[in-house]
Amino acid sequence: MIKLENVTLKRSLGLWAIVGLGLGYMTPTIVFDTFGIVSKETNGVVPLAYITALIVMLFTAISYGKMVKVFPNAGSAYTYTRETMNPHLGFLVGWAALLDYLLLPMVNALIIRIYMVSVFPNVPAWVWVVAYVAGVTGINVWSMGKTSNMNTILVAFELVLIAAFLVLAIVQFSHGMGKGTVITFDPLYHSGVRLSAVLTGATVVCFSFIGFDAVTMYAEEAKDPKIMPKAIMLTVFIGGAVFFIASYFAQALFPDVSHFKNTDDTLPEIGLYVGGTLFKLLFISGAFAATVASGLASHASVSRLLYVMGRNGVLPKQWFGYVHPKFRTPAWNVILVGLVSLLAITPSLELISSFINFGALIAFTFVNLSVIAFFVFRKKRYKTAKDVFSYLVMPAGAVVAKEEVFKSWFPNPFMHTTTFGRNPLACAAAIATIGVLIEGKLPERAAACGEYFLNGLKEAAKGHEDIVQEVRGKGLMIGVEFHSDELGYEVAKGMFDGGVLVAGTLINSKTLRFEPALTISYEEVDQVIRTFKHVLSQVKA
Repeated sequence: MIKLENVTLKRSLGLWAIVGLGLGYMTPTIVFDTFGIVSKETNGVVPLAYITALIVMLFTAISYGKMVKVFPNAGSAYTYTRETMNPHLGFLVGWAALLDYLLLPMVNALIIRIYMVSVFPNVPAWVWVVAYVAGVTGINVWSMGKTSNMNTILVAFELVLIAAFLVLAIVQFSHGMGKGTVITFDPLYHSGVRLSAVLTGATVVCFSFIGFDAVTMYAEEAKDPKIMPKAIMLTVFIGGAVFFIASYFAQALFPDVSHFKNTDDTLPEIGLYVGGTLFKLLFISGAFAATVASGLASHASVSRLLYVMGRNGVLPKQWFGYVHPKFRTPAWNVILVGLVSLLAITPSLELISSFINFGALIAFTFVNLSVIAFFVFRKKRYKTAKDVFSYLVMPAGAVVAKEEVFKSWFPNPFMHTTTFGRNPLACAAAIATIGVLIEGKLPERAAACGEYFLNGLKEAAKGHEDIVQEVRGKGLMIGVEFHSDELGYEVAKGMFDGGVLVAGTLINSKTLRFEPALTISYEEVDQVIRTFKHVLSQVKA
């Protein structure tokens, strides 16, 4: 008899199987779906936006490669942050990453629903969602090998159709369509192109690369863990090459978006204009296959993330850390992801996508920070120019943000002239701060001191339930909620008089924030608790 706790994931994936899963996750045909949006944004230089995004993604891919070599385990950004910085921070990154990994299978189910309803409008939408989710969940429970094989077939179908598009495009060039030639520099640069617009377009297409990071989730199922860095780089290079070549041909065929009736999803019209109605249907079927492939790969990835979090005790180990003894897959996690995907029956694509983008940015950011934490602070790899570039400059340069984050500052760029100045002093201070956090184990200290602080405030609030509604918090970020703003103001005033600074929440004082420095002593915490208890005794409800 094999003990369940000794059952592990099965090492069955070779290099190209893992690369195929990464490409399936990335969905190569998405270049045609977003072409109209990016072309309009960049003034007709979509391939230049992809090159820019590829350079940024390569920095992040290199960081993933470095970390998976050191920690050849599933879990990706969660595992790297947990192991290099702090388990609590890893926990937060893990949950943020779940916004990406857990919701993407739902997005795929939602896209399938949209496709099928457009073809069969009389069939209830929920039927397609249930059928699709049941199929993907069943394959993922059955075997990672079966998931990989099905994904390979679907990705191959996509790539064949993209190759067919390139051939048809060459035929159309010979007939004078677009630029009338394959060799032209206009898709990369022409008059009227602005760098800011290209960078904005790059932030949009960066999310076409989401998926190469998921490759690290299969580290414990690779036949040889040493292939993982190579699999990551191949996934990014091949995906980037497909995006660049396809967008180059598309841009040469359609120099502007005036040809399209619907610029939000140009794939069907591109297929129609290049190859006629039959090719349009085949092209749409390729997009359908791409969605299913992405669904299979993303479903498998998030199941592994949940498995690692369960194995580490972050989630209930009995359920989330379980591996089926026969199938060697995290069966309960696969089924859970399937149940979440069923929510695609109702929500909108735009809402879910916004959460996914946030989760991906958090994951990318912390993988790069993990490289700095591990190699610079733990291994002291900063004594040569090569090490500084590899383990500090490159990962720091890979931290990117979407246009929406900075849009509010565009009208007045002087609003934050020094906040984002990137001067040497600020960078040195940031590096020193990270060092103090890690070497001084301040997150661990904050957890212990915060629990002591929280319990003390709760004890002080006993007998004053008519004033205090709730005391809650995490670490040294604690909130005390009162029954009214007026009571909050009175308590805040009393705390000020007692020499303790507290803050309201946004524009009200119904909830007061206790947010001391991570270096606060237990004696100072006791002083705050005594002052709080005294103030409560003076305030009338």
